[in-house]
Amino acid sequence: MSVHVTGTGAVTPLGGTVESTWAAMRDGRSGIGIIDRFPLDGHSVHISGDVRGFEPLDYFSAPELRRLESVVQYGVAAAVQALDQAGIVAGDASIDLDRVLVVVGTGYGCAATNADAVTVLGERGPGGFGPRHAVYGTHDLIATQIAARYGFRGESIAMSAACASGNVAIGQGKRLIDSGEADIVVVIGADGEVLARDLAVVAGARALTSGFNADPTRASRPFDRGRSGFVLAAGGGAVVLEADASVRARAARSLAVLRGYGSANDAHHVTAPHPEGRGARAAMTKALAVADLPASSVAYVNAHGTSTRLNDEIEAFAIRDVLADADGLLVSSTKSMTGHMIGATAVVEAIACVEALRSGIAPPTLNLDDPEYPFLDLVPHHARAFTGNFALSNSFGFGGHSTCIVLEASDREVA
Repeated sequence: MSVHVTGTGAVTPLGGTVESTWAAMRDGRSGIGIIDRFPLDGHSVHISGDVRGFEPLDYFSAPELRRLESVVQYGVAAAVQALDQAGIVAGDASIDLDRVLVVVGTGYGCAATNADAVTVLGERGPGGFGPRHAVYGTHDLIATQIAARYGFRGESIAMSAACASGNVAIGQGKRLIDSGEADIVVVIGADGEVLARDLAVVAGARALTSGFNADPTRASRPFDRGRSGFVLAAGGGAVVLEADASVRARAARSLAVLRGYGSANDAHHVTAPHPEGRGARAAMTKALAVADLPASSVAYVNAHGTSTRLNDEIEAFAIRDVLADADGLLVSSTKSMTGHMIGATAVVEAIACVEALRSGIAPPTLNLDDPEYPFLDLVPHHARAFTGNFALSNSFGFGGHSTCIVLEASDREVA
């Protein structure tokens, strides 16, 4: 059984749709800028990837927006776009709504609502709460919002695996279809606008770059010798995954085929990857095995490529070793343009792979002025054409989470 991607949606620092996001990636435009939403006094980092080109009133009523924070807005909007492209409408009588499932991946979830709850407790005490914080502060809120909007009666869940959350959600979606439990799975990855608390906490873990506050578009520089940390960002991404039979029955169009998923854990350290890339190698190897593909078939890799010293080095060597037989392989990191959107990242990067396969264009790695790993063709500065039908996307996370997906070119009706 094949698992098809029949719809995609995105809300990112590069734009409010897949079209605008992909155009910026292809053209090598950065979405990273100076934060202007809260005072930066005392912060060592002044930059982030804020969402651009998004109008929430296109997706929500004004009363809804007063209750739903940005992570929910971005995730729901991306899912609406993906479902629109897939040709699925609310209460769709052409599908079995009991067999449509929703899976969400998020790192921080409804962080702003929960931070506000702490403030309310301190200012008003235990008696200061109504139902809002309990209802609108949960990780699964995006999933339940989509299920209610469309009448999807299958399982609706949220998963969290740090920066790998989106790929874990995609992998779960594939497993649910492969096992016969679902006809359609709506997969969503999202995290909301960067809070002052997020900026301080992640900077305190020494994961963020602080050397480019005056020149933010140069801050994210994966695989470059001058890299010094990643850039926090926000966004949402969604893909509609669908079984062969469902695609045929609806006469839907397959944008790509999700061939493989692999996951592992470094079992090494709370933040640092294993020095030999144990999890990264295992995830890529497992994904290729599930896809039943030789390494030589891979034409493009969208690397996790965070712009941190350790991640980039370990991932570079893992790619070299696992994909040693891939002749003419192109590798790039779109985080050089978006920053790191945490829960949204893997889903948006999966969409980048779909668009790369459909167009035959590998997006560039910005700011790659002095590549440290010449054994990889890292597509510096400008997009490159490629030929080939298979792309691989890595996502890793704190806690040793290591994931990989394999996508196959399709862009056709399924006979």
